[in-house]
Amino acid sequence: MRAERNRCADLLRVCAIGAVVLGHWLLIDVTFRDGRLSGLDALDYVGWARWVTLLLQVMPVFFLVGGFANAVSWQARREQGEDWRSWVQGRAARLLWPTAMYVAVCAFAVVAARIAGADSAVLARAGWLVALHLWFLPVYLLLIALTPLLHAAHRRWGLAVPAVMALGAAGVDALVLGARLPLVGFMNYLLVWGSMHQWGFAWQDGTLTSPRWRCRALAAGGVVLLAALLGWGPFPVDMIGAGTRVGNTSPPSIALLAFAAAQTGLLLMAEPALLRLLARPGLWRRISRFNAAVMTVYLWHMVPVILVALALYPTGLAPQPAIGTAAWLALRLPWVALLSAVMIPLVLVLLRAQRPLLRLPAGVGPTGWWSAPLLVCGLAFCLPALAVLAIGGFAPGGQLAVLPLTLCAVGLLAVVCSGRPRQVPRRTKALGTPSSPPPGRGRPHPGRQTTPPHLPARDFAGRAPVKNRAWADFEETPQLAVVSTETAPTNGRDQHFPGRPQAGQVP
Repeated sequence: MRAERNRCADLLRVCAIGAVVLGHWLLIDVTFRDGRLSGLDALDYVGWARWVTLLLQVMPVFFLVGGFANAVSWQARREQGEDWRSWVQGRAARLLWPTAMYVAVCAFAVVAARIAGADSAVLARAGWLVALHLWFLPVYLLLIALTPLLHAAHRRWGLAVPAVMALGAAGVDALVLGARLPLVGFMNYLLVWGSMHQWGFAWQDGTLTSPRWRCRALAAGGVVLLAALLGWGPFPVDMIGAGTRVGNTSPPSIALLAFAAAQTGLLLMAEPALLRLLARPGLWRRISRFNAAVMTVYLWHMVPVILVALALYPTGLAPQPAIGTAAWLALRLPWVALLSAVMIPLVLVLLRAQRPLLRLPAGVGPTGWWSAPLLVCGLAFCLPALAVLAIGGFAPGGQLAVLPLTLCAVGLLAVVCSGRPRQVPRRTKALGTPSSPPPGRGRPHPGRQTTPPHLPARDFAGRAPVKNRAWADFEETPQLAVVSTETAPTNGRDQHFPGRPQAGQVP
């Protein structure tokens, strides 16, 4: 018996985080004029750059891979007898602990800057720049909390679930644009990103990839719908910015969902080729190490922008040409190189600094009837607080955002104090006992059975991780099944004997 690991999911996550970082570094132009720091959106000044967003918009990949990994984790833990409260608590804590560290450092920096007499406008802009990417966390945490329900719906109705969600998203856009009901648009944060999350479920159990024509149909349908919406509809080609009268991301639109369908279909069509590429041991070791650092990179990647801007612009060491000029374009490559030179050692230092925090528990105290309501209340505090921080920053008006920061702290405390996670055995089924596929599902690989998560890979610097370092990533390591080598082909995926560490992992 051998365990099968999906290397493609890890590769997609690493490439996606690289595209997010590159996009933010390129499209947010930071300047310092008249003693004030300013952050401008290059898309407002460079018209052709809107087409570049078709390459840089990769957040659908995060939700696709997130759905894949959540399906693996929830199905395995559910089969082992773990309840939804314990599972949601563990997944939420994996995101909230590193986020709490980042938020605490940013809040301390705001207080220190206020004491030092920093200009209020500069402080407000800097606080917004280092908080804008936090929007992802409340949406994803909501999908984690709903995963047991959404996965049950997937097992029962399959691809009909994201299809209905897509129709709902189109209806929401019609109400927003036609009936002028902008508040209804916030429903699309769940419907649009949730559809992509459901595709991850379908990827995990083979519904979307077996038969192969389904992912090709998803890509073709997404391309046709996107072309129609951009050509004859009101939606702009910009897949990142807010747009003018109507945008595609705030809130997400049906055009963004069509784009995500095309992107997802193309990536899943390329999966066999990517798996053959990842069969190279050296490349896979590097991907494993980068994958262990993606959460740290995502949270902290705007900090080098502030540090470099404050170090070079007020002193006049770096020129500040107008956005869109030839000189501005020529400086983009040195700008990215300089930020990378700051980011790499910063990440290495952070990974080492986080090591003592990796043993922090997902939950403490006894469990009882109060555990589930307390967990829900904790998430209800954290989600809107993180959204407010993403919109207004850590220092709106130059003052510390005390209320959302307090709500974040209270929410994290409630999540942790909702009880210890339920201890379940590592494996409850004998190796080789195949799981029966749910009725109506796509055709899974023969003998496929979900297993507990792999041991985590080494970190970005190649050091062996300490126990419980799983929260350092967005997800537990995506993996697939325990399969019989007599009935299932390898297809280029990583195969190893259970319990034996593979390349880039430690016992």
